[in-house]
Amino acid sequence: MQIEKLEDLADPEKCPRIVVKVGSSLLIGAGDIRRRWLGGLVAEIAAMLRRGQQVIVVSSGAIALGASRLKFDKGGRGSLEDAQASAAVGQIALSGMWSELLGMLGTPAAQMLLTLDDLEYRRRYLNVTATLNRLLDAGAIPVINENDCIATHEIRFGDNDRLAARVAQAARASAVLLLSDIDGLYDRDPGDPEAKLLKIVNGVDAEIHAMATGGSGSGMGSGGMTSKLQAAEIADLAGIPLAIINGQHDMPIERAMETGTGTLFRSAEGHSARKAWLGGRMRMRGSLIIDDGAVAALRDGNSLLAKGIVKIEGSFQRGAPVAIRNREHALIARGLVEYDSAECEHILGTHSNDQEAILGYAPRSAVVHRDQLALL
Repeated sequence: MQIEKLEDLADPEKCPRIVVKVGSSLLIGAGDIRRRWLGGLVAEIAAMLRRGQQVIVVSSGAIALGASRLKFDKGGRGSLEDAQASAAVGQIALSGMWSELLGMLGTPAAQMLLTLDDLEYRRRYLNVTATLNRLLDAGAIPVINENDCIATHEIRFGDNDRLAARVAQAARASAVLLLSDIDGLYDRDPGDPEAKLLKIVNGVDAEIHAMATGGSGSGMGSGGMTSKLQAAEIADLAGIPLAIINGQHDMPIERAMETGTGTLFRSAEGHSARKAWLGGRMRMRGSLIIDDGAVAALRDGNSLLAKGIVKIEGSFQRGAPVAIRNREHALIARGLVEYDSAECEHILGTHSNDQEAILGYAPRSAVVHRDQLALL
């Protein structure tokens, strides 16, 4: 069954498994957890369980909470060290509150702290998938956050919107629900009296991206509408719809479902699990710049051959994830490369019949095979 409208997220047949992401500005107020508001949200989650839905929570707030308790300025984001220390203090309090409130309703909470690498490396990604499935089957609520106390700039998601989308891929969720400090995506600056809320979006393109602003409205979190659109794109690769609703109200999910207020990014049929994982990766080891003929060939379902490559960027080994871009550097696809970067430099632009003489061994069938490639 397809999810066609926001209210479908409350239907256990259409949406049996959902990822709910909660932003920092909703969870933390005046330097502490907004316990009464969170208690209402937990009650809503319990109602979803009674309807027969499985729920995964992606919870922000650890850095903001820890910074308040440590009396750090800039919300704990003045330096990487401040953010890591704030997260270490805030995470224990935040997870304890989730555990307490869910436990009062008879539901065990399970904490999972993830780094970017946990979802970028295939084996670790599969381990995350297995753990999530076991917890959900056992009736627990996984409460997930980025492991900010050890993550560095190089191995961070940077915001929990994209983390929620990657978790949804790993868990094979039916939908992602982002609770924000705004009703959804507007066609222009929401401060403009002429701005209109877009209730349905079919595909995120350049026009949709142009409507977004990059910053977090509260100044407390790390995301903004741009990160939410990126999350919608990641979810779409796996055929998962994503919705944004305003979490500032009491019982925000119930309100959104009753009024239909929010933005639903519908999704087309997604890639296979492996291609969804590949397409959703955020760190590439290099880039292959390809000509127009190769772009057309990829879109027709073919593999990438050396003849269509015009430039190599970066240094990488065989099996590494690489970005595939057109001559204007627009991202076309991501894939796992069959040659290292030095070999690619030697054979770019050449026909397969000539490659054995260049390399000294029989060439592989493609530089990136279509089975190891995800179009974007």
